[in-house]
Amino acid sequence: MERRLTSYIWKHTRLQQLWILFIVALSMIPYFMSFDLPKQIVNGPIQGGGFETPDATQLFMHIQVSLPFFGELTLFPGVELTRVSMLFSLSFVFLFFVAVNGWFKYYINTYKGRLGERLLRRIRFELVDRILRFPPNVFKRIKSSEIANMVNNEVEPVGGFTGDAFVAPALLGGQALTALVFIFVQSFWLGVITAVLVSVQALIIPKMRQRLLVLGRQRQLSARQLAGRIGEMVDGIDAIHSYDTSNFERADISARLGRIFKIRYDIYQWKFMVKFINNSLASFTPFLFYIIGGYLALQGRIDIGQLIAVIAAYKDLPGPLKELIDWDQARQDVQIKYAQVVAQFSMDDMIPPSIQAPNDGGVSAGIGGTLAAQNLTLADDSGAKLLDRINTQIKAGENVAIVGNSTAGAEALAAAFGRIVRPESGRVVLGDDDILALPQSITGRSISYASSDAFFFSGSLRDNLLYGLKHAPLRRAVYGDGGEARRWEEKEAILSGNPLDDINDDWIDYAATGASGPEDLLNSVGPVLDAIQFSDDILDLALRATVDLPHHPDIASSVVNMRQAFREKLEIDNLTTLIAHFEPGAYNSEATVGENLFFGNARGPALMPKEIGKNAYFRSVIIKNGLDRALYEMGYEIAENAVELFGDLPPDHPFFQQLTFMSSDDLPVYQKLIQNLKGVDFDSVSADDKPAIISLSFAYIEPRHRFGLLTEELMARIVDVRQQLHSGLPDDLKDQIEIYDPTKYMASASLLDNVIFGRVNNKQADGPERVQEIVRTLLIQLGLYEEFLAIGLDFDVGTGGKRLTLAQRQKLTLARALLRRSDFFIFNRTLSALDPRAREQIVENILALKPRLGRNAAIIWVLSDSKLSRHFDRVMVFDGPTLKQDGMRADLTQQDGLYRELVAG
Repeated sequence: MERRLTSYIWKHTRLQQLWILFIVALSMIPYFMSFDLPKQIVNGPIQGGGFETPDATQLFMHIQVSLPFFGELTLFPGVELTRVSMLFSLSFVFLFFVAVNGWFKYYINTYKGRLGERLLRRIRFELVDRILRFPPNVFKRIKSSEIANMVNNEVEPVGGFTGDAFVAPALLGGQALTALVFIFVQSFWLGVITAVLVSVQALIIPKMRQRLLVLGRQRQLSARQLAGRIGEMVDGIDAIHSYDTSNFERADISARLGRIFKIRYDIYQWKFMVKFINNSLASFTPFLFYIIGGYLALQGRIDIGQLIAVIAAYKDLPGPLKELIDWDQARQDVQIKYAQVVAQFSMDDMIPPSIQAPNDGGVSAGIGGTLAAQNLTLADDSGAKLLDRINTQIKAGENVAIVGNSTAGAEALAAAFGRIVRPESGRVVLGDDDILALPQSITGRSISYASSDAFFFSGSLRDNLLYGLKHAPLRRAVYGDGGEARRWEEKEAILSGNPLDDINDDWIDYAATGASGPEDLLNSVGPVLDAIQFSDDILDLALRATVDLPHHPDIASSVVNMRQAFREKLEIDNLTTLIAHFEPGAYNSEATVGENLFFGNARGPALMPKEIGKNAYFRSVIIKNGLDRALYEMGYEIAENAVELFGDLPPDHPFFQQLTFMSSDDLPVYQKLIQNLKGVDFDSVSADDKPAIISLSFAYIEPRHRFGLLTEELMARIVDVRQQLHSGLPDDLKDQIEIYDPTKYMASASLLDNVIFGRVNNKQADGPERVQEIVRTLLIQLGLYEEFLAIGLDFDVGTGGKRLTLAQRQKLTLARALLRRSDFFIFNRTLSALDPRAREQIVENILALKPRLGRNAAIIWVLSDSKLSRHFDRVMVFDGPTLKQDGMRADLTQQDGLYRELVAG
């Protein structure tokens, strides 16, 4: 990138700059003429110059030029006009020039804005491109939030300045010079006065603004550091909560905000002082015009029209002059910001662009050869050796386990093989080539690397699972408008120096998974998910999800049919007591009082448990039937029992997990409420306290909470009130509740709730597990397994994949790598979060899956448990940074050494 901003701007926009400079020069003509028209109007028709007699006329728009050899040439003879007609004509001409000048200004500003936004897009893309080419070790010392702040905010002024870089001095300088020349033409002495005061402004104000530039630079650096610190707090929020350092962090942020406040306050003080001096100088000039110009007019040395024209011209002079001074300050300020950004994004050892050049041809066949470390040495940031002159090679088809008493060396070797770190000395070669010299389109497809700390992007599980297959756009997107909008996007991308790749194209390399296209992708994905025991996790996510019906239009009818099959399965297996189904006209003892009362799911805020007690319609129905007193008494007893049983327990006690009607934070509130309401008659309880007590009853389940509060009579009354609630439901509440209907799919309920259409019996200890087992069996039998799996893949993993458990994240890391047909699979402690039994089963499954991976692939696995190495043919044993043993496992078990100690322990 060019070191000077003006050079960068000129390099990428010189043709556009030349065009707009031509337009600026053209705009000076009507701008000058608009200054002369007020003088003609005042001296001519208003004061009567040339109209000495009532019937006098003058030529309007008489255009005559003098040409050599031709003499006087009349282009337009003009029109004879009277004094009044001339006044109106000149006024309309003045209005015309106002419109023309306005149009020029509109065109110039619009063109400048578009030019600036294109360059801003270009520089932002170039910075992100450089981030993608940063050497790996850089990311250990930079803060992501600071880099993001530079790309997003600090270069934004560059876009605003781009259009003004050459146009502003030309336009503003031209306007100021035009006005100054016009004043000199009218009066030499008034022109001298104007020139002197303008020169004073042009010299003093920029000097005073140097201090503003220094303060602006300090503000930028402090704001960047604040963004970085806030980013650290967000990333380390668990540590802050764990160690009770939130107040320390508040103090740190307060100190940083204090420094920013001081800098910004100094900027305000200095800025407005400069503005005061500038305005004072600008206001002093009209004072001189009135005194000296008025004196000259009294002396007859200038006429009134000239004086008015000078004052009108000067009125347009301070604006361009002030903006020109502002432009010079903006130029210096933006240049400083640009230089800081360029320095931050310029490195000697950046990855060359050719290494990341796109290749949509794929790597359809293995590249052959070996993956080898040659005299490889790695060190951490402190200089401590991670690997010390390692020489080893992995051949095609090998299964290699890497173990050690300290896995730092093993992990470092795996990271070097995966191109995650750069050697301090030595090299890693793939075939005959240095791995760092090969294009990523080869290494990124020939080598699949997975580690325990893999990062996941915000989006669906499917997006992250297939992320390793998105190398290049393979199938063009189809647009409904014939591609007109896309053609516009491509044109703007070219003008902004951005690539033409369309994010809406299909980027997935299905062939790399063994699939022919999207229709059979799950056939390739399924065995991988099964091998790492991830299918059940995804299916659980699907069963607990509410489905977006427009994206899955056939799921509703399928689930309703499956609901009936589920009931039949329970009857066949004599498990009818496992589920208490929702039945119209009956009370479901395994459901909450609220669910029984409404016999449906609340979809709007008015019917939510915390708000329902305040709803006027609901209150009118339960008051009419006397159910309000019964629900209040139930809620009061629930609160009393909860306070008595759990009042002395700490907030994190596991018993609170059994409370569905109250959290540990609510307990103190209800303790106080019970004390205030003790002995108070129901009719005397305030309208604010009744809903709080009644709402507790809505989450009560007798078999689960067992307070003995539900009688047969009360359950019958609840069912009776249910009918009345539904029959008179107002129109504004009908869309806020979805009523249970055995023949319909419930869009507001999860897939599992739709299938079982009821509640699991609380007396069945393993009820939920048995239900899910039956549901999985039915999914396979009914041919719905893949459809449900696809719904689970729609699950949003959250920022960094944090909505998944650690074990699920590690499984997803493995799945993402195993989906691809690669020559080498490198797994770096990927199963550390799983229990030993699951780890061993997954290792066995993946090794058994190897024939499906194609290419005679090699598997290199850094193991957390050395005993799992018995499943591998070859073992490498590290002792710190040193490779102590490397050979066939059968041979190493017969030798005295570190390996025997590890597996024996």
